[in-house]
Amino acid sequence: MQLIIIIATILISAVVFIPVGVTIRKKIAESKIEGAETEAKKILELANKEAETKKKEEIFKAKEQIMQERQELEKEIRERRGEIQKQESRIIQKEENLDRKEEGLEHKEREFEERNKKIAEKEQELNDLVHKEMEELQKISGLSQEEAKTILLDETEKQIKQETAAIIREEEAKAKEEIGKKARELLTYAVQKCAADHTSETTVSIVSLPNDDMKGRIIGREGRNIKALETLTGIDLIIDDTPEAVILSGFDPLRREVAKIALEKLIEDGRIHPAKIEEMVEKAKEEVEATIKAEGERAILETGVIGLNPDLVKLIGKLKYRTSYGQNVLNHSIEVSNLARIMAEELGLDAKRARRAGLLHDIGKALDHDMEGTHVEIGVDVLKKYKENPLVINAVEAHHGDVEPETLEAVLVQAADAISASRPGARRETLEAYIKRLEQLEEIADSFEGVEKSFAIQAGREIRIIVKPEKISDAEMTIMSRNIAKKIEDEMDYPGQIKVNVIRESRVITYAK
Repeated sequence: MQLIIIIATILISAVVFIPVGVTIRKKIAESKIEGAETEAKKILELANKEAETKKKEEIFKAKEQIMQERQELEKEIRERRGEIQKQESRIIQKEENLDRKEEGLEHKEREFEERNKKIAEKEQELNDLVHKEMEELQKISGLSQEEAKTILLDETEKQIKQETAAIIREEEAKAKEEIGKKARELLTYAVQKCAADHTSETTVSIVSLPNDDMKGRIIGREGRNIKALETLTGIDLIIDDTPEAVILSGFDPLRREVAKIALEKLIEDGRIHPAKIEEMVEKAKEEVEATIKAEGERAILETGVIGLNPDLVKLIGKLKYRTSYGQNVLNHSIEVSNLARIMAEELGLDAKRARRAGLLHDIGKALDHDMEGTHVEIGVDVLKKYKENPLVINAVEAHHGDVEPETLEAVLVQAADAISASRPGARRETLEAYIKRLEQLEEIADSFEGVEKSFAIQAGREIRIIVKPEKISDAEMTIMSRNIAKKIEDEMDYPGQIKVNVIRESRVITYAK
């Protein structure tokens, strides 16, 4: 019961006091709200004031910056205006100068135009005068201007050609007179001017075989026979597909000759083995030595040279086995000796010295395969060794122009050497080069105007040229022959000399009826 009373009391108290508490709380909340609103208003007013202040400050700063930039811009504008004014003043000054120059140029142009007009008037007057004079001359002469010019040029050309031909004949006559006065010196120096085309020297020999079976015997078992022969002679044996022949190859002609004789003896004997090969090589050497001695003595007898050292005689005999551009050097030396002697006798010089120097001039070629140096240097050294005449030594040393000749006999040796080497048939020449030289000779002659036909004759030592008589006169023939000869000298290499024979012939044929 008491519990119920307590609960009831509590309920009644709650009912009474709850509204009162609510009212009190409400009032407290309202007062807090009013204070908060007041505080908020104060904060808003303060914020507004601060914002207004900042706004004014920013506006002031912006105005200051704008004023500063405006001042800088105005300053730059003033500077640029000043520069523009300066440029304008310069341009105005240049325009004034150009105007003054233009006025001056116009003035000069007017002066030039006036001068040109005066010059044109003068030229016209001169042309009129010339025309009048030409008309007067044509009336007087009865010829037109072109006809008079043609006649004048023809006459001048004929006169020049006649004068040229006369000068050439006069010079030739003077040259003949001088040749007559200085015959010896001019002859000796003129004859030596010869040239020759060359081909390679012979370096092989061929040995015929009775049959092809002999090749196997020459080679021997494992090649011992051919090795022995090559070792003893120093010559290469070429046994190829050439039927019934063996080729001996080597630059030393003496060794090649020894090998050839030895091989021929072995083939004839039929017994081929190393011991027999050695025996036959020795016999071949003895035979070659005997031949050398005999050939040297023959050369001395043919040339009439006496008092030579026996060793020099052997060296001369060795030249039998030496060739130069296909020409046998021993025969060449004999020819040079005889030619030098003949010319010396005709010129009244020392014939003995000339033929001695001619025979000895190529003696160095007998040793040039065994010693270093040119055949001239070797020959001079050999002749000094055997105390030969110094003038003969000089002739030998000078025969190829290595030194100046001290005597006319030395010059004759040069000339005789060139004559012997360049005569037809002395030295071999390829057919192709020979035909090419003939064709070139005829082409040079045909290249001249007025030539009808040309023929290279006498193995190219004469060119015979037939000209058209209506185009080439007698005076022009002399000039043409000299021009053709000059062109041949400039464009061709040839042995000896070439005769230029120009022929002009007029034929008139009529028939009596």
